[in-house]
Amino acid sequence: MKRAAFAIFIALLLALAGCGAGASLRQPSGPNDRSEEEIEMPDKLYLTINGHTMSVTLVQNSATEALVALLKEGDIAYEAHGYGGFEMVGALGHPLPRSDAQMTTESGDVVLYSGDQIVLFYGSNTWSYTKLGKVCGVSAEEWKKILTQTDPATVTLSLSAAQSDNFKGPQEEIS
Repeated sequence: MKRAAFAIFIALLLALAGCGAGASLRQPSGPNDRSEEEIEMPDKLYLTINGHTMSVTLVQNSATEALVALLKEGDIAYEAHGYGGFEMVGALGHPLPRSDAQMTTESGDVVLYSGDQIVLFYGSNTWSYTKLGKVCGVSAEEWKKILTQTDPATVTLSLSAAQSDNFKGPQEEIS
């Protein structure tokens, strides 16, 4: 009886493992015949706040894909306010797909909150967010100074670094 159950179990596993074997991936037939999944997404965007432009290294998820699609139509500016002594938060003006997960943020983290709020962390917090990326090229101290310089502050998101003569490139990750 145990052997028969084990044999059925193994047969079931083999049958399930083969379910995806017949699926084929669509291959482009020419340079202009590409599906949305095959279009390359940039690995960073640029954030300008208080006259400083920094790069943000993006994570790959549906929220960043949607954000990049919006930025391909033009830069996005929004007003951000200090909150809790560890973050600046502002309404993006466009809802993005969420894949919230409980996390503890660090200085430099850029996350999506509630589907339409961008949060820029200069401190730490534990909550459920969708991670968008991490600011590069400035120390944690510099980042905090930039974010707390004015409240509210206008934040501009762009796919181009040409926003500011004060661009800081990705020399180092914020620690």
